Amino acid sequence: MIKISEIAITKPKVFMYLTLALTFIIIGLTVTPSVSKDMAKYLHPISVDVDPENMLDAEDPERIFNKNLKEKFSLYDLVIVGVVNKSHKNGVFNVESLKNVYDLVEYSKTIEWKNDEGNTEGVISADLMAPSTMDNIEQDGSGVVKFEWLMTTAPSTENEALAVRQKLVNLPMLDGTLLSDDGKSLALYIPITSKGISYKVTEMLKEKIKSYKGSEEFFITGLPVAQDTFAVEMFKQMATTAPLAMVLIFILLLFFFKNIRLVIAPMIVAMVSVIVTMGLLIILGFDIHIMSSMVPIFIMPIAVLDAIHILSEFYDRYPEFKDRKKTIEHVMKELSIPMLYTTITTAIGFFSLNLTPLPPVQVFGTFVGIGVILAWLFTITLIPAYIMLMPEKRFKNFGMKSEKEKISKGLLKRPLEYIGVNISRFAKPIIALVVILFVLSGYGITKIIANDNPVKWFEASHEIRKSDRILNEMFGGTYMAYLALKSGEEPLVYKEEVARLKGRFKENDLDPLKKLSYTIDSLSNLTSSKTELITALTQKLEIDMLDIPEKDLVDWDNTISYLNTLQFEDEVFKDPEVLQYISGLQDFLTETGYVGKSNSIVEIVKTVHRELYSGNEREYRIPDTGNEIAQTLITFESSHRPQDLWHFITPDYKEANVWLQLRSGDNVDMAKVEELVDTYFETNPPPKNLRHNWFGLNHINVVWQDQIVIGMLKALIGSFITVLIIMSFLYRSILWGLLAMIPLMFSVAVLYGIVGMFNIDYNAPIAILSALILGLAVDYAIHFLTRCRQLYKEHGNWKDTSKAVFDEPARAIVRNVIIIGVGFLPLLISSLVPYQTTGIFISSILVFAGLATLLILPSLIQLLKKIVFKKSNKNETHMIKKIIEPITGE
Repeated sequence: MIKISEIAITKPKVFMYLTLALTFIIIGLTVTPSVSKDMAKYLHPISVDVDPENMLDAEDPERIFNKNLKEKFSLYDLVIVGVVNKSHKNGVFNVESLKNVYDLVEYSKTIEWKNDEGNTEGVISADLMAPSTMDNIEQDGSGVVKFEWLMTTAPSTENEALAVRQKLVNLPMLDGTLLSDDGKSLALYIPITSKGISYKVTEMLKEKIKSYKGSEEFFITGLPVAQDTFAVEMFKQMATTAPLAMVLIFILLLFFFKNIRLVIAPMIVAMVSVIVTMGLLIILGFDIHIMSSMVPIFIMPIAVLDAIHILSEFYDRYPEFKDRKKTIEHVMKELSIPMLYTTITTAIGFFSLNLTPLPPVQVFGTFVGIGVILAWLFTITLIPAYIMLMPEKRFKNFGMKSEKEKISKGLLKRPLEYIGVNISRFAKPIIALVVILFVLSGYGITKIIANDNPVKWFEASHEIRKSDRILNEMFGGTYMAYLALKSGEEPLVYKEEVARLKGRFKENDLDPLKKLSYTIDSLSNLTSSKTELITALTQKLEIDMLDIPEKDLVDWDNTISYLNTLQFEDEVFKDPEVLQYISGLQDFLTETGYVGKSNSIVEIVKTVHRELYSGNEREYRIPDTGNEIAQTLITFESSHRPQDLWHFITPDYKEANVWLQLRSGDNVDMAKVEELVDTYFETNPPPKNLRHNWFGLNHINVVWQDQIVIGMLKALIGSFITVLIIMSFLYRSILWGLLAMIPLMFSVAVLYGIVGMFNIDYNAPIAILSALILGLAVDYAIHFLTRCRQLYKEHGNWKDTSKAVFDEPARAIVRNVIIIGVGFLPLLISSLVPYQTTGIFISSILVFAGLATLLILPSLIQLLKKIVFKKSNKNETHMIKKIIEPITGE
């Protein structure tokens, strides 16, 4: 490292030109995806992927299951539009409001376009749920059901508008889904081809809504909308808050070092580090994902850290040498080892994110780790080179020149000097206080709740949060979860089915069955399933009925009914007992308070059954036989939207889907619902063997959150152990290695203790920031401890070493805390909560790590000085040389 820096000092222009060339090459390759056909296969255009489902590995079983079930039941992600009118006594059920609703639905049907691959994207108009696209189901004479559109055209009178509401009230499937609980508002469910277009669709709907002059309000929400909107706003926020943070860091650097040209150097290092890292990410074909978009935010503070240490030492030492070359050479020799150590440990911390099972997190960790190494390389070359390219006259009156000026202008000197002199007096009280804080933090950590909700990634005042809050109060819920039910009965092979059927015929006293027994073998040779066999037998009986005496007709009818019963035997979800079980499960979930509304095949069967008979509410029930259930389903298939049936059942009636609407998108609530369903199945065994599984975006969010929480825990533990081993090896002392980890342990304990104590959700952003704790917390400890060991060799006792280490080394740490900690506070003005969380965490990590480094470490050294300084520590530079020598040959 020293040799590289020496070359940069002697040939500064070479390094500046090389860096400039590298930067422009990276930019060129990133902006221009291909320069020729031959190169096209090696280069990649910028690709943005904002789908949270892609947090999971492509081969993840949950992801594959979710994709298969959505295709099986023809389900799509939804944009939900709520229409509310508070000024009219009938709410939206007035002529003007329903006219606008009708017009918006008609416009929604037209939203589609061709993507770059030539595929059609947009709204799935056939499945759009609105009053004008849904059927009203009512009786049309005895045993006849009439299906007609709920709202064929926009109503022209108030009575027609109120009639629409009355029809919705009479349809349990839509009451609470399309119709609000108070009967005055509507919700429109607009299915889209993919959740990645939800923002575009939403913006088109908003533009159309602006043209309406009515008194109604429109609220747009839905989990896909929240996630896609976050992705769009995330890039906007990055373009504003990140530069603002760097401007503030620049101002603080200028305040401390008083030389505007000099403090540009750290900005160059940060900018080049980000450009090269992100360029490599894009060139190598990785998508800009929600995670990888945060790479610059993490690289910038780390890139500036070492630069501040160099500038701080340079500022304090320049008056001593009065020569920029001699000063920077001295500075690089002093800081070479701690900067190398911090780079190794920080990079390991981020590389450890590859221990998580989530590909975007692995990419994030890998490229932040690469960025850390690049930032180190640019720091030890560009900073010295930049200083050497500055004329010597630019350093006139630079730095602290006299003791008097140090006292008057060095704002940090006096308090730090006081700590260095008096640390021996405060060591025991400080350690006692730390123990108390650890105990309190431990209690707080036990109260941590892992929870996330993409809607809460926005501030409470954001329109998405507002829409979410209003619509979930009015309707059954805007968060969709799907419970898949499947028959767990093992299917019999055809020969076994035929044998079982023969056995039933022998046991049955019905003459027609006995007469049919001899035909089974011949028929079975012509059919391939039990269903086909039973159909063939039924057809034969119906033909035989034409030639039998009237007195035998009852037996023949009973036999046909019996065969129909056998045919429904494998069609599990035509079984009345099974449907009763599903109905009971739905009632149970509604009573828990987590589920606001649920729909399944049960509501279809009950509604059609009611209208097939008297139309009276007492007939709103599950029929007694599978044959009657089959009749209701056949009847429904004659509606305008027969495809709705297949959203809840498969054509073979062996798999079903229960659509649940949750009023909360919190993962803890979804997890609780899943737990309640498991408990229900255990305590209330179904009449037939049913297996249940979850799918849908709400469930996927729970899955990847669990993986990221567990993965980050593994990563943090793994990197902690790795860094501890490395530090123990580099310091050749387990005790010194443990001392280096103290600020990390303190920062983690206090920050996570606060998260638990104040009931702050432990979400994905906080989990990811764990990696940053390792990088920043260990940085200060390494600088402090390495300088302690170096200074102890000069002074030979801890008292004088303590005074010395609380001079320039401590000032550099405090300057770092202030510059980076305050510099990233502009992230708090972001409208996105994860950005605010990042700003708070970076500042908090720096404060806690700084306090731990400057108070806890010297206190522990004071108490353990006889042990830690028992043996003379050899120069770490010598050891690094021994490590590198076999590799370089030098």
